[in-house]
Amino acid sequence: MLRTTASRLATCRGYATNAIRKNLTIGLIPGDGIGKEVIPAGKQVLQNLNSKHGLNFDFIDLQAGFQTFLDTGKALPDETIQVLKNQCQGALFGAVQSPTTKVEGYSSPIVALRKEMGLYANVRPVKSVEGTTDKPVDMVIVRENTRRFINIKLERTYIDRATGTRVAEATKRISEIATRRIATIALDIALQRLKTNGKATLTVTHKSNVLSQSDGLFREICKDVYESNKDKYGQINYNEQIVDSMVYRMFREPQCFDVVVAPNLYGDILSDGAAALVGSLGVVPSANVGPEIVIGEPCHGSAPDIAGKGISNPIATIRSTALMLEFLGHNEAAQDIHRAVEANLKENKVKTPDLGGKSTTQEVTEDVLARL
Repeated sequence: MLRTTASRLATCRGYATNAIRKNLTIGLIPGDGIGKEVIPAGKQVLQNLNSKHGLNFDFIDLQAGFQTFLDTGKALPDETIQVLKNQCQGALFGAVQSPTTKVEGYSSPIVALRKEMGLYANVRPVKSVEGTTDKPVDMVIVRENTRRFINIKLERTYIDRATGTRVAEATKRISEIATRRIATIALDIALQRLKTNGKATLTVTHKSNVLSQSDGLFREICKDVYESNKDKYGQINYNEQIVDSMVYRMFREPQCFDVVVAPNLYGDILSDGAAALVGSLGVVPSANVGPEIVIGEPCHGSAPDIAGKGISNPIATIRSTALMLEFLGHNEAAQDIHRAVEANLKENKVKTPDLGGKSTTQEVTEDVLARL
């Protein structure tokens, strides 16, 4: 599904696609809550891949998260960043239990990690499985990762002198450079789906009817990337959708969408909402993609209500592991994982409570491993 983009990323890393690295060092960052329960599932899958792929993995356990902040004063330790930059080709990130109220000195480690590692794209496939009760959906939501609507340095609260009450504001920032990068990777993914499926559509999501400057720039640059490269992308259908009507249509007729590209906030909302179409956030993966590293990350949160019970769904992490491999150029190994997961979901017997089952995290993991 993502092989073209994976090949381009491999080239950026300085080795040709016909000589993809077989010995990989993977950073493991469980984070908080159920992250500690699902990241081991990703590790087990990598350890149990068929030997025909010739892959060898080394793993490095790394720290990040709110608990790490409470223990050390830093949510994302410098050591974690340096190890990822200097030793790892890929990583798996679990979840973060960020507080809903301000905690002095704390900021989200995954946001900081995306910035430090240049992870400009968050790629989130949402796909139903044939033979299940899911609505028919097969889309990839590509979310711009670096220009957040909510940025700790661009957010403030102050007292309105006229009323004596508090006012909070956040600055939205869209850049031409970031938009060109995200539009290009989205079109590359659409191009690969065109080759696989015989057709492809890119939908650019925005709110430029209200935010004519910021979203207007996003819309303009996406269109320019497409129009300026018609020789490459000309067979891809190009659409635009206002974000509020996009949400409506996504739930009413999800089969109409293929590849969707969106600014950070819209992409976050759309991809979490799309998880409802396939049963649970516990089955939806993502990959944070940059020129130097790929970090797989399940779309779910830290789920403190079930943390420690051993019933969290490992499917999103296992699929995120496969996505990581795709972007590292190991498509065949990734497809083995995807097929094993789909077989588990289609049989619909060994499943965690979020999907209506009674199985544990480890039981689901073992079922997937058996299908490898």
